[in-house]
Amino acid sequence: MFTIKTNNEELVFESEIRVKELIKDINKEYLVAKVNNRLRELSYKFNYDADVEFLTLSNREAVLIYEISLRYLIAMSFKNVYPDYKVRFKYSLSRSIFCYITNKDGLDMGEVLEKVEKEMERLIALDLPFERITVSAKEALKFYNNQDYQDRIDILEYRPESTVHFYTCDGYKNYMYGYMVPSTGYLSKYKLISYEIGFIIQYPRAEANMKIPRFVDAPKYVDTLRKASIWADVVEASSIADLNRHFENDSIIEFVHMCEAKHNAMLTEIGDIVKNDIDNIRLIAIAGPSSSGKTTFSNRLRIELMTRGLKPVTISLDDYYLNREDIPVDENGNVDLEHLNTLDIDLFSQNMVDLISGKEVDIPFFDFTTKKRGGYKKLKVSSDNPIIIEGIHALNNELTKLIPKENVFRIFISPQIQMNLDDHNPISITNLRLLRRIVRDKKFRNAPALRTIGMWDSVREGEFKWIYPHQESANYVYNSGLQYELCVLKKYALPTLLEIPNDSEYFMTANRLIKFLKYFVDIEDFNVPCNSLLREFIGGSCFID
Repeated sequence: MFTIKTNNEELVFESEIRVKELIKDINKEYLVAKVNNRLRELSYKFNYDADVEFLTLSNREAVLIYEISLRYLIAMSFKNVYPDYKVRFKYSLSRSIFCYITNKDGLDMGEVLEKVEKEMERLIALDLPFERITVSAKEALKFYNNQDYQDRIDILEYRPESTVHFYTCDGYKNYMYGYMVPSTGYLSKYKLISYEIGFIIQYPRAEANMKIPRFVDAPKYVDTLRKASIWADVVEASSIADLNRHFENDSIIEFVHMCEAKHNAMLTEIGDIVKNDIDNIRLIAIAGPSSSGKTTFSNRLRIELMTRGLKPVTISLDDYYLNREDIPVDENGNVDLEHLNTLDIDLFSQNMVDLISGKEVDIPFFDFTTKKRGGYKKLKVSSDNPIIIEGIHALNNELTKLIPKENVFRIFISPQIQMNLDDHNPISITNLRLLRRIVRDKKFRNAPALRTIGMWDSVREGEFKWIYPHQESANYVYNSGLQYELCVLKKYALPTLLEIPNDSEYFMTANRLIKFLKYFVDIEDFNVPCNSLLREFIGGSCFID
């Protein structure tokens, strides 16, 4: 006999029960459940005391499961109507997935999508179950060979377990490295949009109130992703298996420095742009989401400009914080420290205008101990002193509204690694940034992964509100990703992730990251140069104490 607490009820059972049997009104709203804070599919059987919470699309983990299941459904539909087509998924712009066909050129994507979507709707209407099975690695290898899944064969070599999971559905078999919704009938909310050589897949998001966000094209951002994908192919590291082979072939140093050279080349390009237009460019504004490497990038850019005879000065937006008591509060009396209204916008704008016009200016500095402005310092710049500012709001036009457009050079920075586990399973850039932050918080703030993960939803909300809306205003998008970095971050992230107990509400995220990291080989960080952007997170940077 065991007791289950769910929906403010206590239920007693004498024999094993499936999670979905606890749902009174059978509908497609609940996608998955937390059983004692462990993520469980609705088909999960158990016979022990537990707290059960059902998750909807308002939960980010549930959204991920929906997205995984949707990729499965699309791959299955292609297999049914275009069995010879090989598809590859990539995380892309506007909170969506990009998919393209790798072995066919010159296709009419409108016609392809019409047939695929018709097949998807047929499968959804049939409400076919997804059934999880476990096979030996040897059986999986035989299946992959029969299906000509070379990408799966390659990654199987790095799977530490002796078994492999699959989901079967109406004779189709595949695995997306994560849990699935119970059946095809749960996947009715999606949009397919023809885009460039492939198509965009949209799905409901938690931060969009469980709705499909409006598609917003971002040509500059997409161009960066395209270049990143080409680069991954050039250096033969578009998959984890390809990446791992570099280090097994004793080419660690060569590969690391190839990646670092790519960063150097982009810095050189920015340096040339600024130098060639220094008569106009007086303010360089740098912004990007959390853990993009803004601090190291700003330092390296400053040095890059110095090699061209320029004398850049750096001004911190943090020094323009209002005194804590002067910051407006919301309707609940709370202060949002990421809000634009925490900054003295008028003072900043006027200071920049005066500096650019050659005037001497009193620049404030903020005392974070007292949470008040601590005083002022004199500053005057000349035509060879471009001003560098960096911060969450640096690309917001409100900050530079008094400055002529040609005087501001805007840089958006973010890691844009394009890499897959296999063709059907892309690596999330957001997870990469989260791992960077977990490692940095532990290294420099002695903050456990549990705390970092607990803050992550709030961090992401701020990014969607204050950073991403301004990314297309950038004059340059800097890809701060390093193709090898997860091989280095792995050994730092795993110990603090493993500290999170399995009854923690953050165990689900930690467990997912642990499973993902296990596929990467280890690289010792003595291979990482001291000026590498990666040093900002693992320590040993020549720029950061």
